[in-house]
Amino acid sequence: MSDLDRLPEFLDTLDAEFHARGDWGAVASYIPELARVDPAQFAISVALADGRLISAGQARKPFSIQSVSKVFSLACVLSRFGESIWHRVGREPSGDRFDSILLLEQEEGRPRNPFINAGALVTTDELLAGRAPKEALSEIIGFLRASAEDDDIHIDADVAASENATGHRNRALAYYLKSFDNLVNAPELVLGTYFHQCAIEMTCEQLALAGRGIAGLPGAPMLLSEVKRRRIAALMMTCGHYDGSGDFAFRTGLPGKSGVGGGILLAIPGRASAAIWSPGLNAWGNSQVGTEAAERLARFTGWSVFG
Repeated sequence: MSDLDRLPEFLDTLDAEFHARGDWGAVASYIPELARVDPAQFAISVALADGRLISAGQARKPFSIQSVSKVFSLACVLSRFGESIWHRVGREPSGDRFDSILLLEQEEGRPRNPFINAGALVTTDELLAGRAPKEALSEIIGFLRASAEDDDIHIDADVAASENATGHRNRALAYYLKSFDNLVNAPELVLGTYFHQCAIEMTCEQLALAGRGIAGLPGAPMLLSEVKRRRIAALMMTCGHYDGSGDFAFRTGLPGKSGVGGGILLAIPGRASAAIWSPGLNAWGNSQVGTEAAERLARFTGWSVFG
Protein backbone atom coordinates (compact mmCIF):
# COMPACT_ATOMS: atom_id res chain seq x y z
CA MET A 1 0.00 0.00 0.00
CA SER A 2 1.41 3.42 -1.00
CA ASP A 3 1.42 6.48 1.25
CA LEU A 4 -1.35 8.01 -0.87
CA ASP A 5 -3.53 4.94 -0.33
CA ARG A 6 -3.13 5.58 3.40
CA LEU A 7 -3.97 9.28 3.02
CA PRO A 8 -7.66 8.98 4.09
CA GLU A 9 -6.63 7.34 7.35
CA PHE A 10 -3.91 9.95 7.91
CA LEU A 11 -6.33 12.87 7.40
CA ASP A 12 -8.89 11.34 9.77
CA THR A 13 -6.14 10.94 12.36
CA LEU A 14 -5.18 14.61 12.02
CA ASP A 15 -8.80 15.63 12.55
CA ALA A 16 -9.11 13.48 15.68
CA GLU A 17 -5.79 14.65 17.14
CA PHE A 18 -6.54 18.34 16.70
CA HIS A 19 -9.94 18.03 18.37
CA ALA A 20 -8.48 15.99 21.23
CA ARG A 21 -5.77 18.59 21.82
CA GLY A 22 -8.08 21.60 21.60
CA ASP A 23 -5.39 24.25 20.97
CA TRP A 24 -6.94 26.31 18.20
CA GLY A 25 -5.51 29.84 18.25
CA ALA A 26 -7.62 33.02 18.14
CA VAL A 27 -10.12 34.05 15.45
CA ALA A 28 -9.79 37.37 13.58
CA SER A 29 -11.60 39.54 16.12
CA TYR A 30 -11.26 42.78 14.12
CA ILE A 31 -13.86 41.57 11.58
CA PRO A 32 -17.08 41.15 13.59
CA GLU A 33 -18.54 38.38 11.41
CA LEU A 34 -15.32 36.35 11.69
CA ALA A 35 -15.09 37.04 15.43
CA ARG A 36 -18.29 35.02 15.87
CA VAL A 37 -16.87 31.88 14.25
CA ASP A 38 -16.13 28.94 16.57
CA PRO A 39 -12.35 28.35 16.41
CA ALA A 40 -12.70 24.64 17.30
CA GLN A 41 -13.16 23.51 13.71
CA PHE A 42 -10.96 21.72 11.20
CA ALA A 43 -11.26 20.59 7.60
CA ILE A 44 -8.87 19.35 4.95
CA SER A 45 -9.29 18.26 1.32
CA VAL A 46 -6.61 16.97 -1.02
CA ALA A 47 -7.17 16.78 -4.79
CA LEU A 48 -4.68 14.29 -6.24
CA ALA A 49 -3.18 14.08 -9.71
CA ASP A 50 -5.03 10.79 -10.30
CA GLY A 51 -8.40 12.55 -9.87
CA ARG A 52 -9.17 11.46 -6.32
CA LEU A 53 -10.48 13.99 -3.80
CA ILE A 54 -9.77 12.92 -0.21
CA SER A 55 -11.19 14.86 2.72
CA ALA A 56 -11.56 14.83 6.49
CA GLY A 57 -13.32 17.00 9.05
CA GLN A 58 -15.82 19.66 8.01
CA ALA A 59 -14.67 19.72 4.39
CA ARG A 60 -18.12 20.62 3.04
CA LYS A 61 -18.72 23.54 5.39
CA PRO A 62 -18.38 26.95 3.67
CA PHE A 63 -15.97 29.48 5.18
CA SER A 64 -14.75 32.95 4.25
CA ILE A 65 -11.64 32.51 2.07
CA GLN A 66 -10.48 36.10 2.68
CA SER A 67 -6.93 36.60 1.35
CA VAL A 68 -6.85 33.23 -0.39
CA SER A 69 -8.99 35.09 -2.96
CA LYS A 70 -5.92 37.17 -3.85
CA VAL A 71 -4.47 34.17 -5.69
CA PHE A 72 -7.46 34.14 -8.01
CA SER A 73 -7.81 37.90 -8.48
CA LEU A 74 -4.13 37.93 -9.48
CA ALA A 75 -4.80 35.04 -11.86
CA CYS A 76 -7.61 37.05 -13.47
CA VAL A 77 -5.37 40.11 -13.85
CA LEU A 78 -2.53 38.09 -15.39
CA SER A 79 -4.98 36.42 -17.76
CA ARG A 80 -6.56 39.70 -18.85
CA PHE A 81 -3.59 42.08 -18.91
CA GLY A 82 -0.44 39.97 -18.84
CA GLU A 83 2.63 41.26 -17.01
CA SER A 84 1.70 44.95 -16.77
CA ILE A 85 0.70 44.62 -13.10
CA TRP A 86 4.37 44.38 -12.09
CA HIS A 87 4.87 48.05 -12.93
CA ARG A 88 2.57 48.82 -9.99
CA VAL A 89 3.28 45.98 -7.53
CA GLY A 90 6.51 44.27 -6.51
CA ARG A 91 7.31 40.59 -6.14
CA GLU A 92 9.28 40.54 -2.88
CA PRO A 93 8.31 39.21 0.58
CA SER A 94 7.01 41.93 2.85
CA GLY A 95 8.79 41.09 6.11
CA ASP A 96 6.04 43.08 7.80
CA ARG A 97 2.35 42.87 8.70
CA PHE A 98 -0.12 42.27 5.89
CA ASP A 99 -1.75 45.66 6.53
CA SER A 100 1.41 47.70 7.16
CA ILE A 101 1.21 51.34 6.06
CA LEU A 102 4.82 51.99 7.13
CA LEU A 103 6.14 49.72 4.39
CA LEU A 104 3.96 51.46 1.82
CA GLU A 105 5.30 54.85 2.92
CA GLN A 106 8.92 53.71 2.76
CA GLU A 107 8.49 52.39 -0.77
CA GLU A 108 6.59 55.42 -2.08
CA GLY A 109 3.24 53.80 -2.75
CA ARG A 110 4.41 50.65 -4.60
CA PRO A 111 3.33 47.62 -2.55
CA ARG A 112 5.93 44.93 -1.96
CA ASN A 113 3.81 42.10 -3.44
CA PRO A 114 0.22 41.37 -4.56
CA PHE A 115 -0.64 39.28 -1.49
CA ILE A 116 -0.32 41.94 1.20
CA ASN A 117 -3.41 44.14 1.48
CA ALA A 118 -1.97 47.17 -0.30
CA GLY A 119 -0.82 45.00 -3.20
CA ALA A 120 -4.20 43.29 -3.41
CA LEU A 121 -5.92 46.68 -3.56
CA VAL A 122 -3.77 47.60 -6.57
CA THR A 123 -4.57 44.24 -8.18
CA THR A 124 -8.28 44.87 -7.63
CA ASP A 125 -7.90 48.36 -9.10
CA GLU A 126 -6.22 46.85 -12.17
CA LEU A 127 -9.01 44.32 -12.58
CA LEU A 128 -11.67 47.06 -12.45
CA ALA A 129 -10.09 48.86 -15.45
CA GLY A 130 -13.09 51.12 -16.00
CA ARG A 131 -15.62 48.35 -15.35
CA ALA A 132 -18.34 48.24 -12.74
CA PRO A 133 -17.46 46.35 -9.53
CA LYS A 134 -20.08 43.70 -10.33
CA GLU A 135 -18.26 42.86 -13.57
CA ALA A 136 -14.88 42.50 -11.83
CA LEU A 137 -16.38 40.39 -9.06
CA SER A 138 -18.21 38.26 -11.61
CA GLU A 139 -14.89 37.58 -13.32
CA ILE A 140 -13.28 36.36 -10.07
CA ILE A 141 -16.32 34.26 -9.14
CA GLY A 142 -16.48 32.90 -12.68
CA PHE A 143 -12.80 31.96 -12.57
CA LEU A 144 -13.29 30.13 -9.26
CA ARG A 145 -16.41 28.32 -10.47
CA ALA A 146 -14.71 27.23 -13.68
CA SER A 147 -11.57 26.12 -11.80
CA ALA A 148 -13.56 24.12 -9.24
CA GLU A 149 -16.13 22.97 -11.82
CA ASP A 150 -18.78 24.00 -9.32
CA ASP A 151 -21.27 26.88 -9.70
CA ASP A 152 -22.21 26.88 -6.01
CA ILE A 153 -19.61 29.48 -5.02
CA HIS A 154 -20.88 32.83 -3.75
CA ILE A 155 -20.11 35.98 -1.75
CA ASP A 156 -21.23 36.18 1.88
CA ALA A 157 -22.97 39.56 1.99
CA ASP A 158 -22.84 39.73 5.80
CA VAL A 159 -19.05 39.28 5.86
CA ALA A 160 -18.65 41.90 3.11
CA ALA A 161 -20.77 44.37 5.09
CA SER A 162 -18.80 43.61 8.26
CA GLU A 163 -15.51 44.30 6.49
CA ASN A 164 -16.85 47.48 4.94
CA ALA A 165 -17.93 48.76 8.35
CA THR A 166 -14.63 48.05 10.10
CA GLY A 167 -11.97 48.12 7.34
CA HIS A 168 -10.32 51.35 8.47
CA ARG A 169 -6.73 50.20 7.90
CA ASN A 170 -7.59 49.15 4.37
CA ARG A 171 -9.14 52.56 3.77
CA ALA A 172 -5.93 54.19 4.97
CA LEU A 173 -3.93 52.01 2.58
CA ALA A 174 -6.23 52.79 -0.35
CA TYR A 175 -6.07 56.55 0.14
CA TYR A 176 -2.32 56.38 0.63
CA LEU A 177 -2.02 54.48 -2.66
CA LYS A 178 -4.17 57.13 -4.31
CA SER A 179 -1.88 59.87 -3.00
CA PHE A 180 0.97 58.21 -4.92
CA ASP A 181 -1.21 57.86 -8.05
CA ASN A 182 -1.15 54.07 -7.71
CA LEU A 183 -4.92 53.74 -7.79
CA VAL A 184 -6.74 54.63 -11.00
CA ASN A 185 -10.24 54.24 -9.63
CA ALA A 186 -11.80 55.99 -6.65
CA PRO A 187 -10.61 54.43 -3.38
CA GLU A 188 -14.13 53.60 -2.16
CA LEU A 189 -14.88 51.82 -5.44
CA VAL A 190 -11.75 49.70 -5.10
CA LEU A 191 -12.42 49.04 -1.41
CA GLY A 192 -16.00 47.92 -2.00
CA THR A 193 -14.85 45.48 -4.66
CA TYR A 194 -12.00 44.23 -2.49
CA PHE A 195 -14.21 43.67 0.57
CA HIS A 196 -16.65 41.61 -1.50
CA GLN A 197 -13.81 39.62 -3.07
CA CYS A 198 -12.48 38.70 0.38
CA ALA A 199 -16.00 37.70 1.46
CA ILE A 200 -16.22 34.84 -1.06
CA GLU A 201 -17.08 31.66 0.79
CA MET A 202 -16.07 28.17 -0.26
CA THR A 203 -15.71 24.72 1.22
CA CYS A 204 -12.35 22.96 1.48
CA GLU A 205 -13.47 20.56 -1.23
CA GLN A 206 -14.29 23.44 -3.59
CA LEU A 207 -11.05 25.25 -2.82
CA ALA A 208 -8.89 22.17 -3.31
CA LEU A 209 -10.53 21.60 -6.68
CA ALA A 210 -10.10 25.27 -7.63
CA GLY A 211 -6.38 25.00 -6.89
CA ARG A 212 -5.79 22.15 -9.35
CA GLY A 213 -5.12 24.52 -12.24
CA ILE A 214 -2.42 26.37 -10.29
CA ALA A 215 -0.84 23.02 -9.39
CA GLY A 216 -1.05 21.96 -13.05
CA LEU A 217 -2.84 18.69 -12.31
CA PRO A 218 -3.87 16.41 -15.19
CA GLY A 219 -7.53 16.79 -16.14
CA ALA A 220 -7.97 20.11 -14.34
CA PRO A 221 -9.46 23.10 -16.20
CA MET A 222 -6.41 24.95 -17.50
CA LEU A 223 -7.32 28.63 -17.38
CA LEU A 224 -3.71 29.79 -17.01
CA SER A 225 -0.60 29.25 -19.08
CA GLU A 226 2.25 27.26 -17.56
CA VAL A 227 4.29 30.43 -17.15
CA LYS A 228 1.50 32.19 -15.23
CA ARG A 229 0.93 29.15 -13.01
CA ARG A 230 4.62 29.16 -12.11
CA ARG A 231 4.56 32.90 -11.39
CA ILE A 232 1.63 32.50 -9.00
CA ALA A 233 3.09 29.44 -7.27
CA ALA A 234 6.42 31.26 -6.77
CA LEU A 235 4.64 34.17 -5.09
CA MET A 236 2.64 31.76 -2.93
CA MET A 237 5.90 30.22 -1.76
CA THR A 238 7.68 33.50 -0.99
CA CYS A 239 4.81 35.81 -0.01
CA GLY A 240 1.74 33.68 0.68
CA HIS A 241 1.86 33.84 4.48
CA TYR A 242 2.81 37.49 5.02
CA ASP A 243 5.71 37.94 7.44
CA GLY A 244 5.35 34.26 8.34
CA SER A 245 6.09 33.16 4.76
CA GLY A 246 9.65 32.09 5.46
CA ASP A 247 8.60 29.98 8.42
CA PHE A 248 5.81 28.33 6.42
CA ALA A 249 8.14 27.58 3.50
CA PHE A 250 10.75 26.18 5.89
CA ARG A 251 8.21 23.91 7.57
CA THR A 252 6.38 22.67 4.47
CA GLY A 253 8.49 23.24 1.36
CA LEU A 254 5.23 23.99 -0.47
CA PRO A 255 3.60 27.03 -2.11
CA GLY A 256 0.67 28.14 0.03
CA LYS A 257 -1.67 31.08 0.50
CA SER A 258 -3.44 31.84 3.75
CA GLY A 259 -6.42 33.96 4.73
CA VAL A 260 -7.56 35.37 8.07
CA GLY A 261 -10.72 33.30 7.76
CA GLY A 262 -8.44 30.36 8.62
CA GLY A 263 -8.07 28.93 5.14
CA ILE A 264 -4.87 27.76 3.45
CA LEU A 265 -4.53 26.75 -0.20
CA LEU A 266 -1.57 24.55 -1.14
CA ALA A 267 -0.43 24.00 -4.73
CA ILE A 268 1.93 21.05 -5.12
CA PRO A 269 3.05 21.20 -8.78
CA GLY A 270 2.01 18.14 -10.76
CA ARG A 271 1.01 16.22 -7.62
CA ALA A 272 -1.88 17.73 -5.71
CA SER A 273 -3.86 20.73 -4.59
CA ALA A 274 -4.95 20.92 -0.96
CA ALA A 275 -7.21 23.17 1.08
CA ILE A 276 -7.13 23.37 4.87
CA TRP A 277 -9.41 25.32 7.18
CA SER A 278 -9.28 26.04 10.88
CA PRO A 279 -10.36 29.57 11.87
CA GLY A 280 -8.06 30.13 14.86
CA LEU A 281 -4.97 32.12 13.89
CA ASN A 282 -1.37 32.33 15.07
CA ALA A 283 0.60 35.52 15.75
CA TRP A 284 1.19 36.08 12.00
CA GLY A 285 -2.51 35.92 11.14
CA ASN A 286 -2.29 32.45 9.58
CA SER A 287 -4.30 29.40 10.65
CA GLN A 288 -2.56 27.86 13.66
CA VAL A 289 -3.86 24.32 13.23
CA GLY A 290 -3.88 24.68 9.44
CA THR A 291 -0.18 25.46 9.39
CA GLU A 292 0.62 22.38 11.45
CA ALA A 293 -1.66 20.28 9.25
CA ALA A 294 0.17 21.50 6.13
CA GLU A 295 3.53 20.65 7.69
CA ARG A 296 2.39 17.18 8.68
CA LEU A 297 0.83 16.56 5.26
CA ALA A 298 4.12 17.47 3.58
CA ARG A 299 6.04 15.19 5.93
CA PHE A 300 3.63 12.26 5.44
CA THR A 301 3.60 12.46 1.64
CA GLY A 302 7.19 13.62 1.13
CA TRP A 303 5.89 16.44 -1.07
CA SER A 304 8.21 19.41 -1.53
CA VAL A 305 9.17 21.68 -4.39
CA PHE A 306 12.77 21.14 -3.32
CA GLY A 307 12.85 17.48 -4.31
